Formats: sequence, structure tokens, C-alpha cells
Amino acid sequence: MAEHTIRFGIIGAVGRGSSFTRSLKANPRASIAALCDIRTERLATSAAELDVEHTFADAEAMLDSGVIDAVVVGTPMQFHASQSTMALERDIHVLSEVTAGISLEECRSLVMAARRSSAHYMMAENFTYQKSMVLVTELVRRGLFGELYYAEGAYIHELKALNEQTPWRRRWQTGVNGCTYPTHSLGPILQWFEGERVTAVCAMGTGHHYMDPRQNSYEMEDSVTMMCRLTGGALVSIRVDMLSDRPHNMGHHVLQGTDGSFESADGFRGVPKVWLRSRSEQPQWEPLEDLEEEFLPDFWRTPPAEALAAGHGGGDYWEVQDFVSAILENREPPIGIDAAMDMTLPGLVSQESIAQGSTWAAVPDSRNWV
Repeated sequence: MAEHTIRFGIIGAVGRGSSFTRSLKANPRASIAALCDIRTERLATSAAELDVEHTFADAEAMLDSGVIDAVVVGTPMQFHASQSTMALERDIHVLSEVTAGISLEECRSLVMAARRSSAHYMMAENFTYQKSMVLVTELVRRGLFGELYYAEGAYIHELKALNEQTPWRRRWQTGVNGCTYPTHSLGPILQWFEGERVTAVCAMGTGHHYMDPRQNSYEMEDSVTMMCRLTGGALVSIRVDMLSDRPHNMGHHVLQGTDGSFESADGFRGVPKVWLRSRSEQPQWEPLEDLEEEFLPDFWRTPPAEALAAGHGGGDYWEVQDFVSAILENREPPIGIDAAMDMTLPGLVSQESIAQGSTWAAVPDSRNWV
């Protein structure tokens, strides 16, 4: 099994799917066997550059072709669940972009398909693989934060112009009122609170202060905050803001425990910082990077050039390597179907919460969908 090469197809190969090509080519146990995209002229160019023989304009045709063992779903988010489900029904392994789905109904269908399939499903939540997030996860694993009870995550990325270049965003990200894109924020936090999930959410927004080029209001309020109650009682705050005029801050994270605190760099001249009682009895910050020599997991100590060059702080590289290993070792991927639901479902339920006047709403547990 270790000698087997996994033949990959990529759906959305000239869009977001193209970001996976370098990482796939860097893995000797993977090959790119097919590309799929509706933009056929650009697809032909990509296939020539990558020396890929098989190209398709239809995802189902590629899945039925018999030339692939696994697929990367790199299409707009409204297609993730349906295309992943089609692949799983054919026992083709799936690495899907975030979020896993755009409705509770299609998420349930996706989970059912994953349960029936002999193939593996993984959601490509790349923020969980960034070096600072991995280091904090290791510190938590060693118990250095004490009892965890609060965390924050925020994805603040103004994209009004990008809405017009990629109209699907105008419908599925800023065209729905709720915390529509929570996984980059919530993903690392759920790894810190290992074994827990969000049981209920309460979402609220700031109102509407911007118009699109057609002078229509965005359905999504400018800044939406989703309060999350975890299984063990901890509180997590997740903010998504894709509309406010301001600089980007796409990776804000905070963690609080009884024996430690962490705050991310927040994108302007700062550095990620941490306080741990075991290193300083009196609370005072030190740069997170000062702990790398002692605590950083081995895979991030001497990363290959491909990891350093990959997008999302190396996350695009490491998630591919983990997925390939999970297939070859026939084990659950790090962000398997239930973990993907844990990161996706709270945002979907937030739409119900905000529509009902910011009431608390229960989040289903996909583990009960059998």
C-alpha cells in the first residue's frame, strides 16, 4: 500500500483548485491525473503546463472516467457538498474546500454519503496547519494553558470588489445574514478544545452601512459575531466581517485558560504572544516564537520549501500531505466528516439565530446522523 500512487483529479482547476497543484506534485505518493473546469480555454493551458492528459468540463464526467482515485473540490462553496457527495458515492476520496456545505439538509446528505462510502472525506481547513496555530495546539496538549474556558476567532476580510469578480460570493457569503464563513476562525479553536463541539450559538450583527454597485443592501450585516457554547461550557466568540471598509485581519485568534493566554499577531507590526504560568508566575507576554525550539512539532521545525511557499501560512501544503497519508494508511483524516461538520454547522445555525432576533439556537451533532 505504501508504494501506491494516488491519482488525483481537481474540480475548479483554474480557480481555487489550482492552489493545490504544487503541494500534490511535491508528494511522491500522489499524481495529478485529471483537471476539471468549465473555463475550457484556461483549462487547456493549465493541463499543458502541468502535463496532465485528461481534462473535463463536467465534474460528474470526470468522476465517472475511471482515471482518478481522489478528488480536490476547489469550486465555489455552493457546489462543495453536492460534488463531494457524488465522489463519495463512487468511492472516490474527497478533499473539499471550506465550508463543507451551505445548508443543513445538504450537510446531512453529505454525512450519509460519507458513512456509506469506502472512501475518505477531509475538509481542507488550512488555518489549523499554520505554524502559530500548531504550536498553540501543542502547548494546549501538554496542559500548559490549564483549564480552557474562552477563545476568540475573527475573519475580517473586506471583499466588496471581489463579490463582483466572483458573483457566487455575493450570493453565498454576503448574500446570507449570518456567520457565513466561520471555519478559518473556528477550526484552530476546536483543535485546542479537543473532543468538544459547539452545542448552541447566538448570532448578532451591526446593521447595514454599505451598498453594492447596484445600490442594493447586502443581506449580510456588516459585521456578524457568533457566540458559541461548547460541550464543556466554554465560550467562544467568532466574528466574520467581509464588508467594513478597513484593513484586513484574517487570522485573529485569542485563547484563555486558567494558566495561560495567547493572542495572535493581528497583522500590523505585532507578533503572536503568549503567557504561561509555568514560565512566568506573574502574567507577562513573551513572543510565541520563543517557545518554538522546545515545543514546535517536528514537521514544522524543518519544513520543505514547498510548505514555506504554500498559501495560508503553509496550510495548503500540510493539509494535502495529511490527506494523502490518511488514504494510504486507511485512517480517519484529521478533519474528517464529523470534524468538518463541527466547523461548518455552527455558521449555518447562526442564520437561524439572527433571523429569530439573536436567540440561542441548538447546533446538531452530526454523529447522531446515522
